[in-house]
Amino acid sequence: MPLLLALVTWVVYISDRLLDARFALRTGRADSLRERHLFQWRHRRTFLVLGFAAICCSTGIVLSSMPMGARERNSLLVIAGVTYFSCIHLRRKFLLLLPKELLVGILFTTACALPTFSRAADMPAEFMGVVAFFAALAWLNCKAIEFWESVDKARFNRQILFAACALGLAGLIGVSILHATQVWAAELLATGAVSALFLASLDRIRKRLTPLALRATADLVLLTPLVLLLR
Repeated sequence: MPLLLALVTWVVYISDRLLDARFALRTGRADSLRERHLFQWRHRRTFLVLGFAAICCSTGIVLSSMPMGARERNSLLVIAGVTYFSCIHLRRKFLLLLPKELLVGILFTTACALPTFSRAADMPAEFMGVVAFFAALAWLNCKAIEFWESVDKARFNRQILFAACALGLAGLIGVSILHATQVWAAELLATGAVSALFLASLDRIRKRLTPLALRATADLVLLTPLVLLLR
């Protein structure tokens, strides 16, 4: 359900930003906040009202449209997400076995793939490979944004460029292997490889873009799979 996924993702996003801003302001670390944190904190009452409305709408969709079996499967993802969220914002980072960006990538990609898991009892190995690839792509997106916003790290380091090129190359190799037998998997990998190469290009030109434009474009390039819906 795209609408449900969009609503839940947006609620998690604004909650994450508001809690980050609250913690930073209470501990005297306001200089660590980005403009997106400050904007949402200034308009926090509006965002809280909209967030509550989105939660009510999401609950209505789940109760009215989601089969009981899907609710049970999705509840595991909810538990994992709440655990992650609590660890981050209660500052229990020692409980996190994986980097924050990687956990975000895994949770988000799993949520996107759950409807497909729910409709098929036996998933081919190719599907699991595609899911893993897009989890890595989501991780790269989060990591790139965090890296670009850290001036000291990003000044001369090219690790995002190399990681994006390597991921794009891996996707293209997967396309060459699967295009003859699993066309759908090859097409998805092709769009993901294009996204990875777009991120590599953004890393090359990041100094020419404002931080807001860079971040927005980094999220925008992840929408390449939408072209498959236009056929």
